Amino acid sequence: MNIAALVSGGVDSSVVVHLLKEQGLTPDIYYIRIGMEQEDGFIDCPAEEDIEITQWLAHHYGCRFEEVNLHREYWDLVVSYTIDSVRRGLTPNPDIMCNKLIKFGAFVDRRGHAYDRIATGHYAQTAELQMPTGQSVSFLATALDPVKDQTDFLSQLTYPQIAKLMFPIGHLMKSDVRAIATEAHLPSATRKDSQGICFLGKINYNDFLRRYLGEREGKIVELETGRILGTHRGFWFHTIGQRKGLGLSGGPWFVVKKDCDENTLFVSQGYDPATQYGTEIRLTNYHYLSADIWGDIDGRPVKFKIRHTPEFADGTLQPQPDGTVVINSHTPIQGIAAGQYATIYDTEAHLVVASGTIC
Repeated sequence: MNIAALVSGGVDSSVVVHLLKEQGLTPDIYYIRIGMEQEDGFIDCPAEEDIEITQWLAHHYGCRFEEVNLHREYWDLVVSYTIDSVRRGLTPNPDIMCNKLIKFGAFVDRRGHAYDRIATGHYAQTAELQMPTGQSVSFLATALDPVKDQTDFLSQLTYPQIAKLMFPIGHLMKSDVRAIATEAHLPSATRKDSQGICFLGKINYNDFLRRYLGEREGKIVELETGRILGTHRGFWFHTIGQRKGLGLSGGPWFVVKKDCDENTLFVSQGYDPATQYGTEIRLTNYHYLSADIWGDIDGRPVKFKIRHTPEFADGTLQPQPDGTVVINSHTPIQGIAAGQYATIYDTEAHLVVASGTIC
């Protein structure tokens, strides 16, 4: 089998290479450069240590190594999407777009089309389901480790992308992955997991937004009373559910609404204000990742997530005349923000069936 392994230099993707070799498979190893490095050095995503470890793995396991530079594609497809979403008052998810458009999009167009399978260090699995037509269809499925499960970050993939994927560590707990790396004396065994948005490197997110969107003073208004509490430097620096960074006394205060046209933030006071929550989540671009296994979804019980957490929420689906789909949650959900993605699972929280964008 002809396999490409996407390796970042972290412990998860390093163990992927080790496990593939244990199975008698020798993948071609690819390191994808995606951090946007500009001439003025504003965005700096140093990759020297990552590449050194990835090259060590290739040499140690006798694999071909290649570095693929996707800076420009990442900027055009992911960074610009992030800036545009924030400018419009939406909450973007660059990680989801990176998986869809870069790792399993631009890379496949550049190199991956030549391979039978693409292996990654994501905590996810695939499952084969026999359809009524007799066709076997690959579905994205949750990982064994509920804390590390990353299926929500993969929920915008297309079926041709899913059908090519391998997740060699999806059946393992994170502690098992660390143990394998330690036993195999991999140089990444004790490396910390990456945090934050990759393309920013060491740059603060607000500094990045300030660079491309500037500042514009606006009002901070108490939602319940209309009382003006203070000012902010631009709604794009704030997200629904945010508590820190408002500079208000007498709190805690939470951002519960944004008026982008007027550049106004609305906030509510208290540790758990009711205005933070909602039970109706309306989705646009609702679609099935692999196949429609349900047919009629009116009243269909599901599990779902609207952010990266170990917990699943329970709800039912309700199609709308305008083509949108509403998730009616059984319990109030905190911080429902337009632009976020909702990932919809079967009632066993095993298969990823559908996804959509909160509108």
